Amino acid sequence: MKFPLSWLREHLETEATLDQISTTLSAIGIEVEGIEDRAAALAHFRIARVIEAVQHPNADRLRALRVDVGDGRELSVVCGAPNARTGMLGVAALPGAFIPGTGITLKAGEIRGVKSEAMMLSAREMGLGDDHSGIVDLPEDAPLGARYVDYAGLDDPIIEIKVTPNRGDALSVRGVARDLAAAGLGRLKPWAAPAITPAYETPLTWRIEDPRACTWVLGRAVRGVKNGPSPQWLQDRLTAIGLRPISALVDVTNWFTFALGRPLHVFDVAKVKGDTLAMRMARGGEELHALNGKTYALTEEDGIIADAEGPEALGGIIGGEPSGCDETTTECFIECALFDPVRVALSGRRHNIFTDARARFERGLDQALLPAALDAATAMIMELCGGQASTVSEAGRAPAWQRTATLRFERLAGLGGLAVPPDLAVERLEALGFTATERDATQVTVAVPPWRNDIAAAIHLDQDPTLDAARARIAAEGCAAVEAECDLVEEVLRLGGLDAVPSVSLPVASPVPLPALDAKQVRAALARRVMAARGMQEAVTYGFIAQRIAAMFGETPEALRLENPIASDLDQMRPTPVASLALAAAQNAARGFADVALCEVGGGYRDTTPTGQLAIACGLRTGATPANWAAPARPVEALDAKGDALAVLEALAVPMAALQVTQDAPVYYHPGRSGVLRQGPKVVLAQFGQLHPRLCAALDLPAGSVAFEVFLDAIPEPKRRKKSAPELSAFQPVRRDFAFLVDAGVPAEKLIRAASGAERALITEVTLFDRYAGERLPEGKVSLAVQVTLQPRERTLTDAEIEAVAAKIVAAVAKATGATLRG
Repeated sequence: MKFPLSWLREHLETEATLDQISTTLSAIGIEVEGIEDRAAALAHFRIARVIEAVQHPNADRLRALRVDVGDGRELSVVCGAPNARTGMLGVAALPGAFIPGTGITLKAGEIRGVKSEAMMLSAREMGLGDDHSGIVDLPEDAPLGARYVDYAGLDDPIIEIKVTPNRGDALSVRGVARDLAAAGLGRLKPWAAPAITPAYETPLTWRIEDPRACTWVLGRAVRGVKNGPSPQWLQDRLTAIGLRPISALVDVTNWFTFALGRPLHVFDVAKVKGDTLAMRMARGGEELHALNGKTYALTEEDGIIADAEGPEALGGIIGGEPSGCDETTTECFIECALFDPVRVALSGRRHNIFTDARARFERGLDQALLPAALDAATAMIMELCGGQASTVSEAGRAPAWQRTATLRFERLAGLGGLAVPPDLAVERLEALGFTATERDATQVTVAVPPWRNDIAAAIHLDQDPTLDAARARIAAEGCAAVEAECDLVEEVLRLGGLDAVPSVSLPVASPVPLPALDAKQVRAALARRVMAARGMQEAVTYGFIAQRIAAMFGETPEALRLENPIASDLDQMRPTPVASLALAAAQNAARGFADVALCEVGGGYRDTTPTGQLAIACGLRTGATPANWAAPARPVEALDAKGDALAVLEALAVPMAALQVTQDAPVYYHPGRSGVLRQGPKVVLAQFGQLHPRLCAALDLPAGSVAFEVFLDAIPEPKRRKKSAPELSAFQPVRRDFAFLVDAGVPAEKLIRAASGAERALITEVTLFDRYAGERLPEGKVSLAVQVTLQPRERTLTDAEIEAVAAKIVAAVAKATGATLRG
């Protein structure tokens, strides 16, 4: 918001300088965004007289002037203004002066053969308006040679402040003056509206059809007005703050918007259809032709002012063009109303309308000011435009804005960090308009003024006798009372200057800071990193897909159906992120990218309970693996997905030796090329495999696509054990290879476990390095070759001891799997 310093001084009696005012404003929480000193920009412009104005010898549209700038010199000026004439007084700029309206620095020169040593200025060239029809024409009594800013009273700095959303009272010059006075920078001048004696009955009456549109409204007509340009002082004041003067009636409403923070609107009585203005909600199909020249399609959530034929204003935001006042208006009707801040904000956002009225209504304004504001506006209109006032039309009732708030003095230091003496705290609050109603040594209760809507209201239980409501209000009262006390602490401290509040560090809760991420977040981040390191690209997909596709990956309960989906094909919460990755891979394949590797850490949904959403790290590969120096490209297979799942589990500190593989993967996997990784018989950690051919065909996925899922919530927390020094044996390990002949249906994992348990004191590792099936083997048999590592710890093993361990291995494997050692 902008305002001239002179306007502020009309409400604030002070000897403070501009620097003191701007510094104090920032210190009390009203940030000064800038100060525009127009006197500095126009300081070099002088009042000059045109001694002679003749036609330019070489240009039809230019005139050659001889100008007296008041210092005894006569300068030659070439001017294109049609009103340039002999004897007139205007404003001249000399070489070296900066011209604000054009952004150039003036230089002496020659135009069409005639020397031009200065420039006669228009209002637009000086940055004082839009008028560029001619040069400024001053009265005959203007002092020759004087600075134009001194003559025109433009040595008045413009202060621009930034107001926070909770401070609607600071969106007025009087509100800013009140804060400065409370901060000790002067005295707030008294203000009272003049009494208005009605001369006739009001021609229009109010009717509130829906309290959502408006709760209280006043109005008064003024007849016999003559609406024309407002006086120069009012035009200058509005121009200074960036508003365009329109007419006296409209300019008066803008003046009150900024002076008192009280938006008003004037209707032309002759243009209003019927004798009643209704406050109601808009109806379907209604439109508003607004004063900004645009037409808005209204919704049933918009509160409007309507006459007998339809909308005439969007409540609290903008008026309508059909009933607007112009130069033909002879009787106006002044509207002064209270609108719901939330509804004003939503309507303004819905229609993308930003007005000064909206800015104030949506922040909340003085709820008790309506009668005085209406009287003051009536008096100003009668002063500027003449006329007689009617009686007041009223509908609704004044809101119960009266409320109290309590401040405990110890909270100033406990919450605000700065101890303030109780007497000084109360004095500051009273300077802001609060009234102390109760006080003792520890606290004070104050009545909140009607213009401070940001101070939270306390709730009293006697307002509702019902037990359930009382319980609810008990909780609400505690919350509101605490919030109100926090507001009072802020008010007391900011008036002493926010820079005076010391910086106090929060107490250290623990010598060791808590981790920024919990265990679940760490697992998710680590899983992403591992999958990316394995060449997979992360995808971020929706948690919902089409119901028919979700059914291919699991159950689709009705409870997980979206009632209002963003698209018709996104109506079901997905059972697993693999479904979304499959759709993404299919789209890539359709565009010619058949070889992709995608991964995601996302949610899979089973039911509506808190445990029904699973955190799943999953990946999907299609086509062929990329070729590298170590191996050529080849089609992806189920073991690639198994390797991905194992890599994620290993990175998450899952004991690999404890994992078991079973063949009961879900139906969307190939039944013979998939598996489930378990920790014990019940805990499923992951599942992997080739996707079912029917699924690939249905989704247009490349045949043979593989996927895996790691269930992050099922991974147990690693046990925190004190790390001990590793046992590093001084003796050389011994490695022996064994090839067993075993039934083709026996899992290799079973054989490896049997070999590992044959001699636990010496066997440290058993790895499978070959599987053979084919010629020279009996029907239904395969050869599994393992390497066993023996690590002695006390002494070097003898041949006899090694042979004894080997015999134990063969016996254990034979007992567990029925295998025999190949010759």
